[in-house]
Amino acid sequence: MAILHDFEYEKPNEINQALELLSKYKEKAKILAGGTDLVVHLKENFAKPDIVIDVKGLAVLNELKITKENIFIGAGITFTNLIESEDIKQKLPILHEASEKVASVGVRNRATVVGNICSAVPSLDSGPALLVYNAEILVQNLQGKRTISIHDWFTGVKKTCLKPDELVLGINIPLEKHTGVYEKLGRYRGEDLAQAGIGVFVNGSDYRFASCAVGPIPKRMKKLEEFLKGKEITEELIDEAAEIVPSEISPITDIRSSKEYRIHMMKVMFKRGLQKSLKMQQGGLS
Repeated sequence: MAILHDFEYEKPNEINQALELLSKYKEKAKILAGGTDLVVHLKENFAKPDIVIDVKGLAVLNELKITKENIFIGAGITFTNLIESEDIKQKLPILHEASEKVASVGVRNRATVVGNICSAVPSLDSGPALLVYNAEILVQNLQGKRTISIHDWFTGVKKTCLKPDELVLGINIPLEKHTGVYEKLGRYRGEDLAQAGIGVFVNGSDYRFASCAVGPIPKRMKKLEEFLKGKEITEELIDEAAEIVPSEISPITDIRSSKEYRIHMMKVMFKRGLQKSLKMQQGGLS
């Protein structure tokens, strides 16, 4: 399918050039990084920008910075970059696993993590991992920089709190010792959106959970976390906790799954994910 809508194309060499263009065009501008969503939207005439700003050439956005306290993922870093990073695998295993489950190899080679959160679709695979990691998003416009908590980022289906003149520079994730997994329900192997997903984080008796594809936005599961906080985990307690899961989500019935199936499988994936994470913490599973 051809792109029928005419638009300007700019590939700035400096951040300030990109910010000046965003300041000028605002809602009429679209950022091109990986382009896996944007190109489809252009072809289907969902997106009708006056200008496309290609930021792939901005070296500062393509940095993966690792310190003892944090990992900073630049806006140009792809899911394949994360999959191939041994540091990400060791220090952020939940995000690493989620990256492996994004669409197909071809998409992962192009799609960026920042683009994933900017698309803000309810089923985004990176959402649960970033939520349990308490990630922060660094953005900039001509007036300066600001940091946004991932917990404030998503405001609705395909909506974020990013202002039209702001560019995302990257995502900062504080490092903590932990084990964890990302459980994804899909219809088949390969390029499929999540029917439901849950991120599980375990650090001692600190338990964190976050969902995707079972509500308008990905979010933390606070009731579940509070119920398990500080408790010794038993099979009976896990079964009891699983009954809280339906109150934490608001799935719909659509072409990919029924509401009832999503609820049932979220309970199953919660138990499976927590059991795996606990075994990892005890050194019994890698």
